[in-house]
Amino acid sequence: MGSKNKLKRFKENETFSNVFQPTREEVVSGNFPLKGKWNKDFFKNDHPIILELGCGKGEYTIGLAERNLDKNYIGIDVKGARFWRGAKTSVENGMDHVAFVRTQIELIEHIFAENEVDEIWITFPDPQIKYKRTKHRMTNSEFLKLYKRILKPNGVMNLKTDSEFMHGYTLGLLHGEGHEVEYANHNVYKNEGSPKEVTDIQTFYEKQYLEVNKAITYIRFKIK
Repeated sequence: MGSKNKLKRFKENETFSNVFQPTREEVVSGNFPLKGKWNKDFFKNDHPIILELGCGKGEYTIGLAERNLDKNYIGIDVKGARFWRGAKTSVENGMDHVAFVRTQIELIEHIFAENEVDEIWITFPDPQIKYKRTKHRMTNSEFLKLYKRILKPNGVMNLKTDSEFMHGYTLGLLHGEGHEVEYANHNVYKNEGSPKEVTDIQTFYEKQYLEVNKAITYIRFKIK
């Protein structure tokens, strides 16, 4: 993407009422105004809040929101030029139950209060295969503790990935730490019983993976 395109998207993001781009200082200092007040002050309803972490273009956020008008969806990504597409689509289609926040995943406890979130989706994250990159894997122990803090007591996690490594690593960690694995599938398009929201929504890159017969995996779990 050219720098002119990026600048154009950054500027357009600033005009969208459903996009929030706080500075790191604002977030860390505890001055993000919607923390603990997403339902009351932004969505103006008491519907469940579902996050997509590392949402990219926001394809999954939008796909889920189109199917569930009685839930609120928030896409999180550090790159605003990526989620511009999802933000623009939701504005154009009047999807007032969708929002996007530009911030780092490790800062989400400053964006959401304890027990404020009902469900989290992680779709096609970088598996960070090298051992020295373990701390950056989005399902490592430290990240799970972070998610648990903002999730409601019975909150649900979803991991959808094309990485066999990420799938296996996460399953091993979940079993080893005693978390509750509700469903696991190492090839959602071949094995029966896959949830419809897993197979009905496909991202741009997911479609490319499927064209070369790459297996897509999925885990649904609860953090204990």
